[in-house]
Amino acid sequence: MHVMVIGAAGMIGRKLVEKFALEAGALGYDIGKLTLVDVIEPPVPPSLSAIATPLALDLSKDGAAEKLVALRPGVIFHLAAIVSGEAEADFDKGYQVNLDGTRALFEAIRHEGLREPYIPRLIFASSIAVFGQPFPDKIGDTFFTTPLTSYGTQKAICELLLADYSRRDIFDGVGIRLPTICVRPGKPNKAASGFFSNILREPLAGQEAVLPVDEDVRHWFASPRSAVGFFVHAARMDTSLIGPRRNLTMPGLSALVGEEIEALRRVAGEKAVKLIRRKPDPVIRSIVSGWPTDFDARRASELGFKAETNFDEIIRIHIEDELGGQI
Repeated sequence: MHVMVIGAAGMIGRKLVEKFALEAGALGYDIGKLTLVDVIEPPVPPSLSAIATPLALDLSKDGAAEKLVALRPGVIFHLAAIVSGEAEADFDKGYQVNLDGTRALFEAIRHEGLREPYIPRLIFASSIAVFGQPFPDKIGDTFFTTPLTSYGTQKAICELLLADYSRRDIFDGVGIRLPTICVRPGKPNKAASGFFSNILREPLAGQEAVLPVDEDVRHWFASPRSAVGFFVHAARMDTSLIGPRRNLTMPGLSALVGEEIEALRRVAGEKAVKLIRRKPDPVIRSIVSGWPTDFDARRASELGFKAETNFDEIIRIHIEDELGGQI
């Protein structure tokens, strides 16, 4: 089986590739060829060097999607995107990457299939940002997608395209609406949601972190380990069980910022908590105020998707996976 990961240099892409490297048969079948794609050449784990080919390619550029699809991968993970804060700050770039690049990929698959039969499994990284206020107490998969950010709008449009192209058997698509992934490894990025990870990751490393919102802000979370599990499960599941609503809200944990901090205190102590510095940011607060806070993800759970149930577990996963088990 030929597997392609678009956005392989990003956090989830790297974690997904690491899982392929560490766990043979992670998709439930043999991966004979692996193509890793990003705007910068993605790293290849040594254990995958015999089957993996890295490509530096911008999906939003003319001809890029056609070049990738000509390789005819059987499974495509489309993870590439401009993050929420950057998509809001740079309107043109957000639509070019998040919408135009995705539609170019979908169209390239359609035209490849017209030339010779070809229906790959395509797993698309969407977001809970597709939902906008006013919200019910818990949001189900049938709630209207009325986003209040450019990023959410771009993802919502792609969800509609994925459902329609799947309905027409152009590809076998699954849209994964990710919770905010926490604790994200690496350095802070331009995502408006980045502080949810920053206030845990930096203190665990003995560094100061800035909290731009109040502690009563509530949000929906899952760990990077769960995120990888979502994509692997989507690649091997029986998609006939999904029905025509091809975009699924993933399971997660609804928690307050204050509950994050209390979990940090329980796991790492008061010294870590004291490294959090309050510095209100009206722009971040405005963006976050339009985001959903709790979900009814029973449909995805019944289809076999799983996530954490408490924040202590999320923090301990970060310590185990990124800090070698030591604070």
